[in-house]
Amino acid sequence: MARSPKKPADKSKKKKKPAQKPKASKTPGTPTKRARLSAREYAPLAPYLRIDGAREAIGFYKKAFNASVRMIMDAEDKHRIMHADLIINGGEIMLSDPFPEFGPAAVTPPTEAKTTTVSIHLQVNDCEKWWARATAAGCEIIFPLADQFWGDRFGMIKDPYGHVWSIASRIKKKRGKK
Repeated sequence: MARSPKKPADKSKKKKKPAQKPKASKTPGTPTKRARLSAREYAPLAPYLRIDGAREAIGFYKKAFNASVRMIMDAEDKHRIMHADLIINGGEIMLSDPFPEFGPAAVTPPTEAKTTTVSIHLQVNDCEKWWARATAAGCEIIFPLADQFWGDRFGMIKDPYGHVWSIASRIKKKRGKK
């Protein structure tokens, strides 16, 4: 049986597809695409924290910042964490216990150094909710949550492991007022 030859497509009658709306993030209120990291992707920039007591810290970050665990790699001693990867508000954060047996640490946990030179910023959709959850979990208030001149409601807290976090949301303009 002979096949009929294919007719060339008539390009003039081709309908244009309507522009598709971007798919909603699975993480409510996430302001970026970071919540869509696949299991095999890493964020292009992610803080890496050294924490004496990393396993306990992961539980704390779940409670305080609604963190989800992407992976945990235990050390050979089965007591410490060699590497962990968490997602918080669509962003990635990595952490581990310190390993002094491998030589001088490039990074010392803030609790051991008695200071920190970095803060981790969370830009969220509802800073009041994030602030309440973090402080209820045990974060210490460093700078109270308040409306700021640059247009954010902003505050800073310190977690029990010595890491400083800032939390902010855009101030919502009230309707009907000029």
